[in-house]
Amino acid sequence: MTAAAYGQDDTSSVTVQVITDKDNKKVIVDADGDVWQKTTKRKNVSTSWIGGFDLGFANFVDNTDYASASAQAFAPGADAASFDLRNGKSINFNLWIFSQKVNLINHNVNLKYALGLELNNYRFKNPIRFDENAPYVRWDNTGNRVYTKNKLAADYVTIPVMLNFDFGKGQSVKRRIGGNKSKIKYNSFSREWGFSAGISAGYLYSARNKTITSDEGKQKLKDNFNLNPWKLSYVAEINLGYFSLYGSYAMKGMFKDGLDITPYNVGIRF
Repeated sequence: MTAAAYGQDDTSSVTVQVITDKDNKKVIVDADGDVWQKTTKRKNVSTSWIGGFDLGFANFVDNTDYASASAQAFAPGADAASFDLRNGKSINFNLWIFSQKVNLINHNVNLKYALGLELNNYRFKNPIRFDENAPYVRWDNTGNRVYTKNKLAADYVTIPVMLNFDFGKGQSVKRRIGGNKSKIKYNSFSREWGFSAGISAGYLYSARNKTITSDEGKQKLKDNFNLNPWKLSYVAEINLGYFSLYGSYAMKGMFKDGLDITPYNVGIRF
């Protein structure tokens, strides 16, 4: 075995390369005299608190039969164009409070789950108003009224569960060797390359219709508007190191009855 000091900083550390017949290890001695071994390690369970957020677009697939009695009872006079969205302004934002990843097979196959808030804002092109009781949607025919904002917000507490396939190399760490206590320093980011897929369950905790018009100014009505309290979705993500691309598609319509509108989201996960 041979050892060679090949780098030195008067104020920080000395790096020592330790070479054996079987491996190649790097040992760092810092200014306090602590000895660190730089290595690559993967934890079997990794946890993040307030670990990330998503920013994307909210949209839906509308398969409503507007000639049906149930659709007209829900939104009298509505047709296929009534619920057209301003696509660039219909936003999905998710905040992840807690997330965890559990190793299943050699860190290449993992179980991922999280707890977060899913916030969806659907911005409408037309002057429709949501009401607390049936009919839940009506067309606003007020003369000379101009809408500058008309949105339905639907917010959920959500728990996604996914099977993850990770082809990355894991976290680079420094482990202190010697001394009275062991200590590990992890890099700030774990670069994950792969994909995940699964389902999520969300519970509606807030819904509101917010409008801004030329004569009324800002108006806000809070209600559930006959929305389904539970939202079950297929979810997936493509992991690209420091960020991911994500998508979700609900298993059923967002309203209890009347309208057959199925929401979906796509965007970037940070």
